[in-house]
Order: sequence, then C-alpha cells, then structure tokens
Amino acid sequence: MLNILFIGDIVGQIGRETVAKVLPQLKKELKIDLVVANAENVAHGTGVNERSLQELMETGIDFFTTGDHAFDNKKQTEHLFNNYPLIRPANFPIGNDGVGYFVINKGKNSILIINLIGRVFMSMDYDCPFRQLDDILANVSLSNKKLSAIIVDIHAEATSEKIALKYYADGRVSAIIGTHTHVPTTDAVITDKGTAYQSDAGMTGFADGIIGIHKEGIIRTFLTQIKNTHKLPEKGLSTFNAVLIKINPKNCQAAGIKQIIKQVEI
Repeated sequence: MLNILFIGDIVGQIGRETVAKVLPQLKKELKIDLVVANAENVAHGTGVNERSLQELMETGIDFFTTGDHAFDNKKQTEHLFNNYPLIRPANFPIGNDGVGYFVINKGKNSILIINLIGRVFMSMDYDCPFRQLDDILANVSLSNKKLSAIIVDIHAEATSEKIALKYYADGRVSAIIGTHTHVPTTDAVITDKGTAYQSDAGMTGFADGIIGIHKEGIIRTFLTQIKNTHKLPEKGLSTFNAVLIKINPKNCQAAGIKQIIKQVEI
C-alpha cells in the first residue's frame, strides 16, 4: 500500500516553520512514501522562490504543486520550474514556463501528479480543466507507462467545480484534492470506483487570522471597500492541514483517506 501525504497551501515563513516542526515526525508515524504540498504561497504569501523550496525540501517534501500565484515571482519562474520538483496548473495557456503534470518515481512505484486550476470565480481565463485532464491521461496512456497512483490537485474557488471534477474523473484517477480556499472541508470520501476526494485540504500557516493573514487589514478592507495591506505574521499559533491517502499500487485505486489537522506554536 502507498501512503501519500498531501499538504494544503503552505503560507509564508510561519507555514514553512510549521512544516519543519510537524512533518519529520509525522512521516515516521504514518510511514509516508511520498509527500506532496501546494507551494504557491510559500514566499511571504504570494508565489514561490528558491530559498523557500530548498527549505521545504529539507523538511521532507518530495514534490510541489501551485495555483494562481504560480508566476508571481517572475524573475525566478523559469529557473524554478526547470530545476525543482515543481509544477504549475496544466490549463494555463500554452507558452508559459513549466509543466502541469509529472511522473515521479519512488522505489518501484511511478506516481503521476497533475495540477489543475478552476475557472469559476477566478480572475483569469484559464483553459478548461476537465478537457485538460482528458488530454493528460490520454498522453500518459500513450506512453505505456505503468502507474501506481494518479494524484490531482484542483486549485479552485468553487466547491461545485471541484465536485464536478470528482464525478468527471471518477475511477480514472486515484485521488483529487482541492486547494486554494485555505479552509479545510470535511467531505473526505472514497467513491465506489476507487477515487479519493476532498474539496479542500486547507492551509498550513497562521491560525489566528483570516486565511493565514493578520485579521485587522482584511476586516478594514471589508469595512472601507479599499484594499488594505495584508500583513503576514511570522509567529503565533499555526495550523498544519494535510490529507493522508492510501493507494493500492496494483490497481491505482484509493483504499483510504484521512484528514490531518495539527496546531503548533511558532
């Protein structure tokens, strides 16, 4: 059985320190084979940088997905996608740096990781995530590569869009885990066809705020309708949100899914 841990959006320095504090022991306790994390907020809340990725890889993370902030750090984007285990949503338009899916090998197992981004309530006009998933699965099938698991990160705002993808991909992928809202959902399930699903894994970062950010500035934005500066705290109570997925590598089907929530002081 493959034990895969998916960590929800890691937000800023406090999120990275939370991973360092929680993950090493968790990997031992749960006998984790592969750790995947959404990294689009690791560099002070927006985007990715080299130092943050290196820091997180030292904690034991094997692979990173992203989302709408994938290209926020434009100076490092090409270098990061070419030199780190990092992908961006596959349904960004053609011509962008990076790739949207990758097969990672762990021992005798080959695991396909796919990154998609939703379109409902999102700010940009992305390509269709449903059709993009079809294309990826068809391309991998043509390569005749034997897969042990297929993991999808759907980075989207609307739960309806994520749930629709669950039914659309049912039985064709091992797990679909949602990211982006930073709020964990309690709808973890395994379908009759063997696909594990949760609408949102939640975030890893500052717990006593609003989606990882100091609450005062965001409240003031709501009151005034003028965008205030978002301040990212570096210390305080922090939450670690992740999903543990058990997959049978013989048939690529999920055998278990469990939500993991831990809080620590940083």
